Amino acid sequence: MKLGIVGLPNVGKSTLFNALTDAGAESANYPFCTIDPNVGVVTVPDERLDWLSELYQPKKHTPAVIEFVDIAGLVKGASKGEGLGNKFLENIRRTDAIVHVVRCFDDENVIHVEGSTDPLRDIEIIDLELIMSDIEIAERRADKARKAGKGGDKSFLHEAEVYEALLKHLNEGRSARTFDCSDEDAEMLASDDLLTTKPVIYACNLDEDGFSSYETNPYFLQVRQLAEKEGSQVLPVCAKFEEEMAQLDEDDRAMFMEELGMTEGGLSRLIKCSYALLGLISFLTCGPDECRAWTIKKGTKAPQAAGKIHSDIERGFIRAEVVSFDDLKSCGTMAVAREKGLVRSEGKDYVMRDGDIVHFLFNV
Repeated sequence: MKLGIVGLPNVGKSTLFNALTDAGAESANYPFCTIDPNVGVVTVPDERLDWLSELYQPKKHTPAVIEFVDIAGLVKGASKGEGLGNKFLENIRRTDAIVHVVRCFDDENVIHVEGSTDPLRDIEIIDLELIMSDIEIAERRADKARKAGKGGDKSFLHEAEVYEALLKHLNEGRSARTFDCSDEDAEMLASDDLLTTKPVIYACNLDEDGFSSYETNPYFLQVRQLAEKEGSQVLPVCAKFEEEMAQLDEDDRAMFMEELGMTEGGLSRLIKCSYALLGLISFLTCGPDECRAWTIKKGTKAPQAAGKIHSDIERGFIRAEVVSFDDLKSCGTMAVAREKGLVRSEGKDYVMRDGDIVHFLFNV
């Protein structure tokens, strides 16, 4: 999974990126500090996998990973190539979802590219640039479908109608992810790399006081209301806190979080948000050679989950031996779980569940 961290220049993107990935990206108080995207790969914390590794003592412990990309700050006119616009837009196109960092604090010592704090205005600036880029794509697709449909081919005529309706929607300043269409049409649009179809997490960057009382913070409440309207996620963060915590060892970090009344750090909360937004779950495989977490979409059936491990396992799938993590943990060992009848034999139509521990049987 690849998440692009975006936002106007100087809203705390690189500070948050550094804290989440400990990658040491340059962070400074001037626009376009980030020119080329910084990339950091982090492991997904999973207590279930840690427990399995304690049980099996495997040669390898392999958690799921997320790639964060810190993308250059955007300015008005990016869709026309202003600033670092073209490069910025292409970098977003390569991500699975967008983490949109929005400044939600006042501080005269930190320069704001627009001169004042206004999260809804800042969000609109970036949204409009992405929408302008999508309008160009939709216009080309509509024109191509119209030409192809001159012979009366109904599929091309329908395609032209869909893109014309999308164009009208985009020209009203609305993103493609809020465009109402059938699942089949949505699948067609998804193949075009439209920027505004990408799911969004709004990371509200608050100062220390704002973070401690974010539920009543007017800037945060504005962004949350917007996110609810468009089906996006919203996450309160304090990039400064996260930066300070990243520099501490595990014990000091736990003490720091306890003093702040935090039960988990920003990375863990952002990962949970990302999984929920993208409809992802994890299943686990375990044994003396390796304990590993695998990320799949909700609704994935057993053979396709097996294909995440190797295409041969999917092709030769016979059945899956499945036990839930909670059942295995309560039993203590796989042998006890089998004795209690908690290890199930599932076929090709089995829909995987989060936390399933699986052994695939196959024959190629």
